[in-house]
Amino acid sequence: MTFLMHAEILAIGDEIVSGQTLDTNSQWLSRRLEEFGVRTLYHTTVGDELAPGVAVFRQAVDRAEIVVATGGLGPTADDLTREALAQAVSRELALYPEALEHIRALFARRKREMPQRNKSQAMFPAGSRMIPNENGTAPGIDMEIPRAGRNPCRFFALPGVPAEMREMWDGYLRTEIAKLAGGAKKIVRRKINCFGAGESQIEAMLPDLIRRGRSPTVGITASNATISLRIDAEADTEADCLRLIDPTVQTIRDCLGDLVFGEGDDELQHAVVRLLNEKKQMLAVVEWGAGGLVTQWLSDAPDSENCFLSGMVYPNFQVFKRSHSFDPSSTEEKSHIEKFVIETGRILDADWLLLLGDMSDRNQNESMRVHLAMGNEDNFKMQTITQGIHPALRKIYTAKQALNLARRTILGQ
Repeated sequence: MTFLMHAEILAIGDEIVSGQTLDTNSQWLSRRLEEFGVRTLYHTTVGDELAPGVAVFRQAVDRAEIVVATGGLGPTADDLTREALAQAVSRELALYPEALEHIRALFARRKREMPQRNKSQAMFPAGSRMIPNENGTAPGIDMEIPRAGRNPCRFFALPGVPAEMREMWDGYLRTEIAKLAGGAKKIVRRKINCFGAGESQIEAMLPDLIRRGRSPTVGITASNATISLRIDAEADTEADCLRLIDPTVQTIRDCLGDLVFGEGDDELQHAVVRLLNEKKQMLAVVEWGAGGLVTQWLSDAPDSENCFLSGMVYPNFQVFKRSHSFDPSSTEEKSHIEKFVIETGRILDADWLLLLGDMSDRNQNESMRVHLAMGNEDNFKMQTITQGIHPALRKIYTAKQALNLARRTILGQ
């Protein structure tokens, strides 16, 4: 009989709870655990204090079959993971000679004398096992903790240094997690990325896909104006998961049509670059008011060197006007923009030219109209957007709207 194991990941350190250091370990570990069909239900962060640490450890042991903690295994007085774990499970700390020998040998290789304080790193809760740390002085802890009437909890404590933590995962935890999760279900996730409609509008276009209790589950997330649909399936095998997911993906694509631009880590620039390369076409960009984001994103996209010809970035409309003797009245804007796009594209020998910018002298912090244009001698499209959104998102929103116009124009939509 298959079952789904649950995990909790603990990040330990004052530097994390204070916001001075970003916790990337928890994200990385969650992804590794999911590869074995282990679902992480909780991320918990706790500072370098004994009583809160003991409470957090007890809670994690109670509610998860697998617990992975990072941090607090150093030699200083504020490194309390060993002591907190021992108190949480009511065991004494014991000196492990093999751990002490490893630490001494490491200092010897570095031609340094081991400080007495590092001896604390060889102390382990009684009954636990040492996880080797080839390149650091902090061995990890592997401990099986009985739970009345339930399967035991397996507790792993690792250093907070990401490089050491990842080496110890590869050298030890990977094998142990595989053994523990041998009967666990597989988890497969696909992410469908959309642009051009709001979160609630997209949800309304989907036939009851996001309701709770559905299998596979579908979640919706908005991030920087991109809407992502996450489809998660749990089954005995990866192939079974994919069979569950595929019909839902097809339904999403059928319902949303060209709002869908890619999957996984795709961004709009990746979709534009793919289309250009498929059609063996070249694109040039003229932009201002978006901080050069379109040029930057296209330049950074894989394989863009084969299709992205150039990017001309201006700080504002005034500089653009002086550079190109461009000063249309509001009634002539469209014809002047079309003429500029076609002529500049021809001069640059580009198949397409994409233009984006505000054609006014208003303060850039105010709500404004931005013109987007994409075209060549045979095909010209223009779109005007009103930036009545949060100032922090304006440049990103403008750049994505421009890339989406480029994508749709290349597709002939």
